[in-house]
Amino acid sequence: MKSVVMIAHDFPPEGNAGAYRPLRFARHLPAFGWRPAVVTVDADFFERYDPSLLSEVPGDLEIIRVPNRDPWQAFLARRSRRVGARLFQASPAQASRILASHRRPARARLREFLRSLEAWVYDPDIAMGWIAPAAKAVEQLCRRLDARVIWATAGPMSSFHVAQRASRRTGVPYVLDFRDAWTITFNEFEERRSPRARRRDRHNMFRLLSNAQSVIFRYDREAECFWRAYHGALKPSKIRIIPNGFEGEVESFSAPQGEKCKILYTGTLSDYRFDTFLEAIRSLKQFFPEEAARLHCHFIGEGSQAIADRAREYEVADIITAESAIPSASLVQRTRQAHGFLLLGRPPAMNGYELFAAAKLFGYLKSGKPILGILPVDEAKRILQHMRASMVADVDSVADIVAVLRRLVRSWAEGTLESLSPDRIACRAYSASPQTEILVSALESTPSRDSHGMFVPGQVSIPASLQAEIACRENAYKRKATAIPLQAHRSSSRS
Repeated sequence: MKSVVMIAHDFPPEGNAGAYRPLRFARHLPAFGWRPAVVTVDADFFERYDPSLLSEVPGDLEIIRVPNRDPWQAFLARRSRRVGARLFQASPAQASRILASHRRPARARLREFLRSLEAWVYDPDIAMGWIAPAAKAVEQLCRRLDARVIWATAGPMSSFHVAQRASRRTGVPYVLDFRDAWTITFNEFEERRSPRARRRDRHNMFRLLSNAQSVIFRYDREAECFWRAYHGALKPSKIRIIPNGFEGEVESFSAPQGEKCKILYTGTLSDYRFDTFLEAIRSLKQFFPEEAARLHCHFIGEGSQAIADRAREYEVADIITAESAIPSASLVQRTRQAHGFLLLGRPPAMNGYELFAAAKLFGYLKSGKPILGILPVDEAKRILQHMRASMVADVDSVADIVAVLRRLVRSWAEGTLESLSPDRIACRAYSASPQTEILVSALESTPSRDSHGMFVPGQVSIPASLQAEIACRENAYKRKATAIPLQAHRSSSRS
């Protein structure tokens, strides 16, 4: 059995969205003749601690946890836990006062200053402290296991630097797996970095892409952006397309009992747009009160308190409720009690918002239940349309959202919810097994079966919000590529 060393900064018991992708691949690679070993961080703190996920980690999987001793980040994490504990124990009114105190102008300015300072100090990202110990661990594993290839998933981008450093020391090739379009789309940390640091990030990215055996992107448009923004760094033959996905098979539709139609939103909320959704709920209550009385929308995850506060302002707190993040095992029970799911998109102020599709979408697809998408023209909308999901509304149209909500409630009342679910057969493309097959083609540097997951340049357009920037960067690389042989010719002529 061939060995692959997997670099995954986020891995159980970390329960954030980034931990699920490497976990899925680690579980399924042995069925394709590959033995994985994982190098991850030995965390002092977690973004979303979920020990229940450890039960899904294969018992024979070798996991090396390396330290990232960062006193500043540890201090921030302890402080965050204290605030979280206070919010958990507080009444809604007390929680609102606590949050209001954190939004005071002086505190906001201090937070902005500290975040800007972090962006200048940390290079290439907040996780820089784990690069050296992780690279050493990967190097040792490669030699001991006679590894054929190194696979690294990012963010954080420091994971790619770990792969490159270990590859340089061992001669083992590496494969890059992008979970974010780093250096392409809006990133709060990157925006705070100095112009010089951003230029260095792009120079490093060109080198990372050029030296990789294979590069995995989530969508064709994402690949097209990198193909053009880093002109000359990539060959089409080494690009693979593997979206996020889910474990297991699509579940059979089952409508739970209840007096209301329950719509569930899971995961982080703070970066998503929900203003028009709130307006639509208020309009539904005002103009169609009987249908509104049958609807319950519940939010679970980080930042959910914000929509609970806004719901009280909009006088729809009887329809919209919220709670903080819960363990994955408990979340599974909540999803089974839901009649459908809510999916939101990023605001248009974020460059590259069109490339976004939340990882939660794929768990929703697995459920076999209706998905209410309140979305701009982005990858999430394209996926839902490809899955023949019929509950997608234009995020800028309150009337459109109200119409979809009414249709959902009527279907629930009539017992026809299953007719609104995405196509089960189409959803299977996002299950772990076919995706792992594409991953294996990247690890082995061979074409995938039926060219599935391969990339062909020029077949998709660059998102509108990125066109000017990517065209500028593409032209700069083209000019540079033209200048190098011209300089060489002049030098030889003089000699």
